[in-house]
Amino acid sequence: MKKLVLPFVMCLIISLQTTAQENQGIIKDFGQTFLVENPDVKTDMNANHKIIFDVTQSSEDKSVVNKYIDTAARFLNMHAKAGLKPEQLHVAMTIHGGAWQDVMTNEAYKEKFGVDNPNFELINQLTEAGVDVIICGQTAGARGLNKTNVNPNVKFALSAMTALLQYQNNGYRFMKF
Repeated sequence: MKKLVLPFVMCLIISLQTTAQENQGIIKDFGQTFLVENPDVKTDMNANHKIIFDVTQSSEDKSVVNKYIDTAARFLNMHAKAGLKPEQLHVAMTIHGGAWQDVMTNEAYKEKFGVDNPNFELINQLTEAGVDVIICGQTAGARGLNKTNVNPNVKFALSAMTALLQYQNNGYRFMKF
């Protein structure tokens, strides 16, 4: 009997490791999620989910990731862990108002706040996963932002209003978080 237990336990461990690796999510360093077993509101596993987040606030502590930008990572991770494929998840995000500084390069951010931009790598990972991170051109103009002092993965729009309209016209659902 003991001879059968060890191979069984080893197979179980390997199976659990494989399942954990498959369900790690899309954004590896951000977007912590929690397992919800048997939810009453079921996720449509066949749909393409298109969402645009509107981010207008930043962290008071300039060394902390903006939780509103991290929401996009959570959205991607929780749905990937639930079994949706990355190609079913289409995410965009407008940045304006008080969140303008979160898209700055590390150099510009450090000059202004004395620390590296905690959102820089988050934005890089989001855009690598296909998320459109968009700065409002009007906010950028008012705050002195341009393509030299903004993360190169961030897209500029005429305005956040314009980007929100364009994406909603293309089937994205507006989400204020």
